[in-house]
Amino acid sequence: MTTPPSTTESEPADEPDSALVTARRQLERAATHVDVDPGVVERLKHPTRVQQVSVPLERDDGAVEVFTGYRAQHDDVRGPYKGGLRYHPEVSAEECTGLSMWMTWKCAVMDLPFGGGKGGIAVDPKSLTDDETERLTRRFAEELRDAVGPKKDVPAPDMGTDAQTMAWFMDAYSMQQGETIPGVVTGKPPVIGGSYGREEAPGRSTAIVTREAVKYYDRELSETTVAVQGFGSVGANAARLLEEWGATVVAVSDVNGAIYDSEGIDVEEIPAHDEEPEAVTRFASEIADADSVEQLSNEDLLELDIDVLIPAAVGNVITADNADAIAADIVVEGANGPTTFAADTILEERDVQVIPDILANAGGVTVSYFEWLQDINRRQWSLERVNEELEEHMLEAWDAVQAQVDAEGLTWRDAAYVVALSRIAEAKETRGLWP
Repeated sequence: MTTPPSTTESEPADEPDSALVTARRQLERAATHVDVDPGVVERLKHPTRVQQVSVPLERDDGAVEVFTGYRAQHDDVRGPYKGGLRYHPEVSAEECTGLSMWMTWKCAVMDLPFGGGKGGIAVDPKSLTDDETERLTRRFAEELRDAVGPKKDVPAPDMGTDAQTMAWFMDAYSMQQGETIPGVVTGKPPVIGGSYGREEAPGRSTAIVTREAVKYYDRELSETTVAVQGFGSVGANAARLLEEWGATVVAVSDVNGAIYDSEGIDVEEIPAHDEEPEAVTRFASEIADADSVEQLSNEDLLELDIDVLIPAAVGNVITADNADAIAADIVVEGANGPTTFAADTILEERDVQVIPDILANAGGVTVSYFEWLQDINRRQWSLERVNEELEEHMLEAWDAVQAQVDAEGLTWRDAAYVVALSRIAEAKETRGLWP
């Protein structure tokens, strides 16, 4: 893979970049703020390896289809590769590579002993029955058997996969190895070695970081209005916690649209997407007669005049086309890559503070680390301990990033990348380069 030409800050691109292009640009930008060997930066532009496999599946009707699966392993200088497996039609080698790079930064900014990995299968999970999903997952585990392992590469759930998927993957891998190895994946059900609080963790960390950002800018959470795009696991858990802590959540959305109430929405009354798909839309129809409630598009939600915007659905929703219309003072990235490189430049020029995904939603990989530790030690933690440990880790990461913001006058994204790159570079320079 070759490095694409950079887009200058004065000429933002109109089209969203791929995850790989964005990850490389962010790396190059961070490198200008860190005294690091250019050779280290060059090495980090490329994954260690990207594995492509064929995954045959016998359908329920007896027909056989062959899908393509991938596992990108970006860097393991600080520990085993770590990152999700997604089932989605758009999964590709390039996408997995870019996302694996983000996982490297995310693990480093959280100071976890992992590197970055990402993978998946190019398939529409909605087209599969439960039995077909199980067979596909077990065959995928077989194809990746030599690439993964608790000391080598530890997958987790991602888009289109869940705790059950990880249970099937773990069981298939364990059967292949001849012993039960729960630590091969994280995000499993607690009954087979999963961690309490894992599913809620990305939303919890997003809420924690939002709370700290509001405090940093000398505001009261009780006087803060929040809009959340996406009411899945991340968005719903973040919204519920922020409401519990005193913030006013004025807008939420699902794939079909958004609801807005300047007086606040009782988000506890709305099921998350995994509890009831498209519940926001149903909730909107039930309260359609309320004078203060408006139904909006997902695009309109992004442009509401509120204090904090949390894009928690999909990537590339804030672009050069709408960045000038973002009215929030603070953007906290609950989703992976919701802001394009060009939009980031525009928001910086407008003094809109963007708290990056590699910090905000890092609760998922952090609790995955806790799960990995629990599996190694064969001792399960209580939910209370998980949440206490997560709070501590998030505050330590926040303090490290904030120190860079204060000392160097960097944006929050640049500061997070500086923290991550500094730790990775130190590890690479200490280990050296094998001839």
